[in-house]
Amino acid sequence: MARVTAGATTGVTTGVTTGVKGFAGLSIRNKLLLMVLLPLLVVLPALGVILLLWSNEAMDRLLVTKVRSDLAVAQGYFERVLAEVGASTRGLAESAALQSALADPQADLVALLQRLRQRERLDFINLRGPDGLLRMTDNGPAATVDRQSPAFLSSMRSLAKAGDHTSVELLQPDQVALLAPALRSRVPVPLVNTLNAAPTQRTQEDRALVLLSTQAVRDAQGRTIGHVQAGVLLNRNLGFIDHINEIVYPEGALPFGSLGTATLFVDDVRVSTNVRLFGPAGEERAIGTRVSQTVRDSVLGEGRTWLDQAFVVNDWYVSAYQPLADGSGRRVGMLYVGFLQAPFTRVKVAGLAGIGLLFFGVMVTAAVVSLRWARSIFRPLEQMEATMQRVEAGALDARVGTVASGDEIGRLAGHLDRLLGVIDGNTRELRRWNAELDAKVAERTRALADAQAHLVRNEKLAAVGQLTASVAHEINNPIAVIQGNLDLLRELLGPAAAPAAAELKLVDEQIERMRLIVTQLLQFARPTEFAGYVDSLQPAAVISDSLVLVGHLLARTRIEVRRRDDSRRAVAINRQELQQVLINLLVNAIHAMPEGGVLGLSVRDDGDEVLVDVADTGPGLAPELLAQLFQPFVTRKRDGTGLGLWISRSLVERYGGDITAANRGDGARGAVFTVRLKAEALA
Repeated sequence: MARVTAGATTGVTTGVTTGVKGFAGLSIRNKLLLMVLLPLLVVLPALGVILLLWSNEAMDRLLVTKVRSDLAVAQGYFERVLAEVGASTRGLAESAALQSALADPQADLVALLQRLRQRERLDFINLRGPDGLLRMTDNGPAATVDRQSPAFLSSMRSLAKAGDHTSVELLQPDQVALLAPALRSRVPVPLVNTLNAAPTQRTQEDRALVLLSTQAVRDAQGRTIGHVQAGVLLNRNLGFIDHINEIVYPEGALPFGSLGTATLFVDDVRVSTNVRLFGPAGEERAIGTRVSQTVRDSVLGEGRTWLDQAFVVNDWYVSAYQPLADGSGRRVGMLYVGFLQAPFTRVKVAGLAGIGLLFFGVMVTAAVVSLRWARSIFRPLEQMEATMQRVEAGALDARVGTVASGDEIGRLAGHLDRLLGVIDGNTRELRRWNAELDAKVAERTRALADAQAHLVRNEKLAAVGQLTASVAHEINNPIAVIQGNLDLLRELLGPAAAPAAAELKLVDEQIERMRLIVTQLLQFARPTEFAGYVDSLQPAAVISDSLVLVGHLLARTRIEVRRRDDSRRAVAINRQELQQVLINLLVNAIHAMPEGGVLGLSVRDDGDEVLVDVADTGPGLAPELLAQLFQPFVTRKRDGTGLGLWISRSLVERYGGDITAANRGDGARGAVFTVRLKAEALA
């Protein structure tokens, strides 16, 4: 490129006036780079990008071709196993041992089927009649209850009557229970929340993917006398899927440390896989995870084979998904093989980077010298700009630092650092003062709130105690007068009081109820007068005594009592008071289940406490009732005083414990009351 000297005439620039105006709007860095590197930045980068794109596409096609061949190998082995299941079933149907056993009414068919199942390495063998009705499994005769499933029996009869048949089938839970009851535990697969999977309300996959073969059993005259139905369950069949993986990806088959995997799907759920949840070194298999919605729609929705990269559980794989169809052509699952993409990506990136470095070597060499000269100009300016951006973002300690330039730009950077230092010091001092002020205000606020709450609680307790003691004292006298005059009236009237005996009895009961309320009020107002001796007790023994005392209430109900004692520690409390608390909770639970239910009683250790749970299966506690349950005079019983839970909590709190209430959280109806008692120290 020709250079224009300082002495050149200004007339030669007339044709580039417009270009100069556009050039003036660029940064200093770009101006310098454009002047030096313009030819290199246009031609060579374009050629390099084309080469890199072509190389990347070629590598991706090679990986897809590799995984396509892997899928063909896995599909071939899968079909071979399916054919072996059909051949084994056909051999069983034609075996002389089975023919003889069917002809002998005394033959032990169950033992024979078990031996044949083990010999042929099948998961189950069943015998059906000529009409397709299930007669015998390798676990025993078909259950009567299973014969009452018309829809399933109809489908099985149709399958049996259709003649010899071997296919992949998807069985519903009742079908699994009918064909292979011993394998039901392998079928359920809890769904694991998986990124990018299709939304679903299901929590568990209960269907079974099986290799199922049905073969006719014929007598010497060629008549069909039954059917043999056998198969292999693919759910959690780790040996089967690991063998596929060993065939497709034997040791050393994948270079660069890549790992191969294989998976069988029911719909979009992994039911048998060697993909790990926590990477290649993980121990737990990713059974229950689901394929992405994109793959599901392509393979199961459209019936296409997926050959591309895909995110599998926790990493990217070069993947191949093949739909699996049942005997009627419905797509019921998928067969997957794939290998880790990361090792190949690293190799590809390394190769492409090498090509790029080699291709652009000339450009880099030519640019180095020019950049070193230009750096002394634009680098200090960029440092100052970056420093100001960091300061604007909140990093007040950001500084330009030492710059290589010793000209006006270098001196400007030094002035900027000194100015930022002054601003930073002032800002930090203001923040420190502000933090100290906030801490003092918060400390004073907490102390005031704690003192106020303590004062309010003490005043409330004192007021309630005085009020309850006064009310109890004032009511006791009228009660005594009423009771005395009632007794005198009954004595004076003698036999003449008989017509009003029911009414007099009702008055006696109400007087007794008033006495009970007064006693409970006094017990709260003067707890020390009612405190008993403290004993070392086993809560389970006190529960047993309390159940005896409420036995007459339980006898009139259909309530089942379930107990569980997991505690070995004693508590220090008065026996009568603890019994009073437990009886109150038991009576409340019984009243909550007038139509019957389950009364749960459990004792368990929790740190330095012993917890006693009283649970019912009643309607539970309404939110508004939970908020005020332990307040006085709160009840939902028509004849209740509303003091039982209030007094009970006061009794337990006297010994350092507490009572809490909540609705059961295990999906069942009902409430649970928990008595928390301080446990005695272990010897």
